[in-house]
Amino acid sequence: MESGKLVRTVPVSPHEFPDLELPNLDHPDFVGETARLFEHERIPFPSYPYEWPPEMLYSAGALTLELAQGALEEGFGLKDATPYNVLFRGSQPVFVDLPSFERRGPLDTTWMAYAQFVRTFLLPLLANREFGLPIGSVLAGNRDGLEPETVYRWAGFGQRLRAPFPSLVTIPNWLGRRKPKDLAIYQRKPAASEEQAQFLVNGMLKHSGRQLKALRPPGGESAWTGYLDRKSVYTAEQLAQKEAFVAEALAFAKPGNVLDVGANEGHFSFLAAKYGASVVAIDSDPAVAGAIWRKASEAGFDILPLVIDFTRPSPAIGWRNQECASFLDRSKNRFDMVMMLAVIHHMLITERIPLEDLLALAAELTREYLLIEFVAPEDPMFQRIVRGRGGLYSHLTTSRFEAAAKARFELVKSKEMDGLHRCLYLFRKRPSAN
Repeated sequence: MESGKLVRTVPVSPHEFPDLELPNLDHPDFVGETARLFEHERIPFPSYPYEWPPEMLYSAGALTLELAQGALEEGFGLKDATPYNVLFRGSQPVFVDLPSFERRGPLDTTWMAYAQFVRTFLLPLLANREFGLPIGSVLAGNRDGLEPETVYRWAGFGQRLRAPFPSLVTIPNWLGRRKPKDLAIYQRKPAASEEQAQFLVNGMLKHSGRQLKALRPPGGESAWTGYLDRKSVYTAEQLAQKEAFVAEALAFAKPGNVLDVGANEGHFSFLAAKYGASVVAIDSDPAVAGAIWRKASEAGFDILPLVIDFTRPSPAIGWRNQECASFLDRSKNRFDMVMMLAVIHHMLITERIPLEDLLALAAELTREYLLIEFVAPEDPMFQRIVRGRGGLYSHLTTSRFEAAAKARFELVKSKEMDGLHRCLYLFRKRPSAN
């Protein structure tokens, strides 16, 4: 808890919650038990594994194994090994499911959560690396991850024989075809001594760690990696001009938390963090979200990168759609500032989202400020995206944009960028827009 790896937890008196129904301790199941209440710290912004780039899933897996090994030394075991037991405080993973820890039998030789660890950490990382399968598409629809039999069917003959497929996929698939008739194989077999039991379980945890390290995401390239360095329309002078405006806006607004929509590799997310903001940086590209996480994690920035398509954000899922809240429900009126820099023209053109709807959603998510960049149809990047259909967007003028924003925001300051058909705006949300 002191290191931040385990959610901070304190006992509280039941008298503080007089309306809370505690377990009936007179029931036979609770003989010798005492009801206790605990309060956990609130993690600033909850996220779910299907919103993480592969690097974050790997980090959550490493934390799970670290805590399992630490608990073993104290006589406890970790009975669950799922990424849904981990949240991120900024770029740092934190384990939040304390009831997953249970006291181990001193002669117990098994880590019962190993199969779950394989399904929810190792096989999704393997499928992502070998088949390009996004982490989100695996864990959103399959809460318990992937089965070895499923991955075996995807793999070619050569893959099935190449590490790490044999231990994770091929052999489990072959063994799974043999349906055991004797259920005794599922019974735990005690060790001869406590030392032997701990040695065997510790060996399994170390083996799991080696399997995880073999699947460490290398960091990939995409159409959007290195964008500001090699692919953007900005000259060095124009980028400096944009940075200066964003820095002035941050210094003026002093936001405690920021949502950076279309963050790319996080250039302006890091700028916001340097001004003291806690940042949630979203982008639909896992490669750039992973790049943000690596840099933020190494340097200790308070930035949470998530793989979110702002036009198709994560829905509510789980039992009765109540286990995991939607991204928009978690974000509504949550941020002091929403940044939408060089991104809305992609939504207007590619996704055909009406301008007024984009601004309405921004007003729902921000408590106060909107920092936004308007890109006119004459802009080279706009022309590249529109592919000869510019006539469809001739109505998207600067005056039209300002009029649409005026319904929900009042202008604080603006700046037309030199040599580009782009304008930067800092808006303050009108009280009537709440």
